[in-house]
Amino acid sequence: MTRDNACMSIREITPREALQRQRAGALLLDVREAYEQATGMAAGAVALPLGEVAQRAGEVAPDKTREVLTICAHGQRSLHAAQTLQHLGYSHVTSVAGGTVRWIEEGLPVGKPGGDEDFYDRYSRHLRLSEVGEAGQRKLESARVVILGAGGLGSPSAFYLAAAGVGTLVIADDDVVERSNLQRQILHTDDRIGVSKLDSAAHALQALNPRVRIEGLPERVTSMNVEALLEDADVVLDGADNFPVRYLLNDACVKLGKPLVYGAVQRFQGQLSVFDAGRQRGKAPCYRCLFPQPPAPEDAPNCSEAGVLGVLPGVIGMLQATEAIKLILGIGEPLAGRVLMFDALSMRFHETRLAPDPECPVCAAGRPFPGYIDYAAFCSGGR
Repeated sequence: MTRDNACMSIREITPREALQRQRAGALLLDVREAYEQATGMAAGAVALPLGEVAQRAGEVAPDKTREVLTICAHGQRSLHAAQTLQHLGYSHVTSVAGGTVRWIEEGLPVGKPGGDEDFYDRYSRHLRLSEVGEAGQRKLESARVVILGAGGLGSPSAFYLAAAGVGTLVIADDDVVERSNLQRQILHTDDRIGVSKLDSAAHALQALNPRVRIEGLPERVTSMNVEALLEDADVVLDGADNFPVRYLLNDACVKLGKPLVYGAVQRFQGQLSVFDAGRQRGKAPCYRCLFPQPPAPEDAPNCSEAGVLGVLPGVIGMLQATEAIKLILGIGEPLAGRVLMFDALSMRFHETRLAPDPECPVCAAGRPFPGYIDYAAFCSGGR
């Protein structure tokens, strides 16, 4: 059976015929992507993704006179692979009609490729994205994200980062689970009331994805321990619920050159940004460029005082996780230099531009780091 088209009349045979020829000495090449091969391959097939055929054919099939059979999922890519081999000088090339799907339907022998089947299965939807692919997923798996707080923002952020395959999540929180947390802090459950939030978070996240490593700091973050916490981070995610920690976190990220994904919620409104001034001095703003001075306590009550719609931290925390993943992969346009505001009652997003402050005491270009301060005193009106 032949097909007269751009595939140069490549001959096609049935899977059963292919099996007979394979047993007689033909080389069967599976030209699907690795994540597809992980679900099952024709037994004895050699993996060679279509995009690598032109570069690696000589390595995999050095004898150009040997019969080569190409197989994909349904039979289209295998025709293109066979055409490429023909262009390279292979004299006896055939495509398997119906591909691996038909091979399996006919009950022919199937094997599993070598390697990490869990990886390809778990992250198969990421692997289908050209912007992620296997290289990007491996980058996520080797990344380290520090999350300040396992509360309202840290819960959804950590859940999505773990599900996405970020290899190490470092969570700082010195609190225990309380019943009032459960309305929004989705990492925790009723049977873990009284348990440390770190233990509760680790239990939930590793149940979701046992590949992810969870590290915890069961202490308040201070100027004495903040640098040790952040020094190996690829991205830092702000899930803090108070201004002293936010200013401290910002200053440390500027000093250490770490991108900081900021989020905050109150009542029915939330906001989000990326502060990357440490790596982009004079080009990207920091948290102090947005809030040079902390608001008066009466103007910025916390959730326990003002209340918060339970789903609101989920929206902002999920967006924080999105920004963290983009930063790790180096894709898309991060929110650096922009502040995204969300109003849940009107279901509207609003974005404002934020330029770096050339007089910022921490991130201005050419300005040396001024040192850590008494952040509690600064946020209460003194220094």
